[in-house]
Amino acid sequence: MRKNYSLPVLLFFSYLTLTGVFARFACAAEDSDSPTSSSIPPSVGEAIAESAEKNDKHSYLSLTHENDLLAGSGDKFYTSGIQATYFNIDSKPPSIVRKLVDDWGGFDISSATLTSFTLGQKIFTPSNIRISTPQPNERPWAGWLYGTIGLANVYDHHADQFGLTLGMVGPASLVEQSQKFIHKHLSDSPEPQGWNNQIHTEPGLILSWDRRWPVWVNAEWQGYRVLFEPNISLAAGNIYTYGGAGITMTFGPDQGAVQDTPPRLTPSLPGTGYFDVTDRGWNWYMFTGLNTRLVARDIFLDGNTFRDSAHIDKKNVVADANAGLALTLGNTRIAYTLVYRTKEFEGQDDPSIFGSISLTQRF
Repeated sequence: MRKNYSLPVLLFFSYLTLTGVFARFACAAEDSDSPTSSSIPPSVGEAIAESAEKNDKHSYLSLTHENDLLAGSGDKFYTSGIQATYFNIDSKPPSIVRKLVDDWGGFDISSATLTSFTLGQKIFTPSNIRISTPQPNERPWAGWLYGTIGLANVYDHHADQFGLTLGMVGPASLVEQSQKFIHKHLSDSPEPQGWNNQIHTEPGLILSWDRRWPVWVNAEWQGYRVLFEPNISLAAGNIYTYGGAGITMTFGPDQGAVQDTPPRLTPSLPGTGYFDVTDRGWNWYMFTGLNTRLVARDIFLDGNTFRDSAHIDKKNVVADANAGLALTLGNTRIAYTLVYRTKEFEGQDDPSIFGSISLTQRF
């Protein structure tokens, strides 16, 4: 049997992340004039504003693909996801979104608010896709086609993100056609046989909110910088309802550049995909993180909201560990993330391990 080294790698990076909790107290105890203390401006808002003012490329387009095959696993559970995200630093949210989140939701929309637009699709299958009959003790066949309007605000010491997501699950998500096309024309994989058993068509809604503290801990050493960024998140809707918390560590050269984490598919560690170009024209950084969610609803496990459908008992606590590398060359950045997700439903034999790759272009 071929060995899979994904888990040891993730555990190693996760250990590094956990040590950041102790580093928080160590850094706080250091004298402010120490050569290892932070040189990042105390105001995150000022750093972002300065970056945006110098940035002559205001538009960003990110393509993100998540797949278990990108981690050496087979087609099972969360098997694939793809999304495209566009944002322009100067773009403004639609008036209905402004009304919803500013007037009613208390999200402070201003001239500095970043607005993004996302279109994506996710595919979920049982562990054996060759079986055409229902598999009551397995993850249900399910798909999700969605669009998201996202808002991001940066304040002096934290950043907030809000998302309004609308979409369709079931046959209307078109995931059966997508997976069969990919397996027939783009990969050497068996034809999936069980899509007649997928959950039924249903419109979906998710309201999501994340808060991050980008410089909760930061330290410089030998021209490199380490940042620890805690986060909390909430989501509500008939697709996902959960609350979560986590922490991300980034490590790379101290080039004075703003580097946000790459965009990922919900639920995941948050990130906008924004990045600067350094004077030397290229950059890199590594990142790792831990995130835990308390899950009240997951339609892809609980089944349809208003009618009976395939379903299975879910686990209410799910954790993700991830590690990755981002490389920037000129106005292009590519990032790879390896994700270890704990078991999501009762009777699940193995945790989910999948990879995520994203390509972002500034223009």
